[in-house]
Amino acid sequence: MAHSKSSNRWLQEHAQDEYVKLAQAQGYRSRAVFKLKEIQEKDNIIKPGMNIIDLGAAPGGWSQFAKPLLNKKNKLIALDILPIEPINGVDFIQGDFREEQVFSQLLSTLDGAAVDLVMSDMAPNMSGNKGVDQPSAMYLGELALDTAKAVLTKNGTFLVKVFQGEGFEAFHQEVRQLFSTVHIRKPKASRPRSNEVYILAKGFK
Repeated sequence: MAHSKSSNRWLQEHAQDEYVKLAQAQGYRSRAVFKLKEIQEKDNIIKPGMNIIDLGAAPGGWSQFAKPLLNKKNKLIALDILPIEPINGVDFIQGDFREEQVFSQLLSTLDGAAVDLVMSDMAPNMSGNKGVDQPSAMYLGELALDTAKAVLTKNGTFLVKVFQGEGFEAFHQEVRQLFSTVHIRKPKASRPRSNEVYILAKGFK
């Protein structure tokens, strides 16, 4: 299978990437853990006593990082279209959460528990075509926000990966109307040339 120049560059960057090495050394499933870890260290969004939904969870790094910060009886529900290796204490739902049946499964797993944090590290499979990738990425952000609106408790927190570009400003505004405080975070583990950022919104109205 021939790799394009850009995927070769990606593979090379990936192999030399300090966060990839750190993830392997520390037993994490993905380098994305370090993005959440940095946000956690700065903003303390995950606290004992919370119930959390992790959207687009595969391969499970965020759930793997968050679960030990919670109490045993708290719920952490991870969703993805792709399967993930089981994580102790994490409820995993495989499927597309836009589908009613998957959403119902989420609600029955919650079993009336209040959701304090919805986090999403979802991104589309990038084609390299901005005109396609940017709308797809913003659409996933909107889906995550719709989920947050449906399940978050009052004063809950929402963390979502988005890409700066067309549609970003409107989405940012929409989040600001729904939450008391909104910050943009660009963790060090985000590749510098990527236009990915995280919107962190606290105090769901």
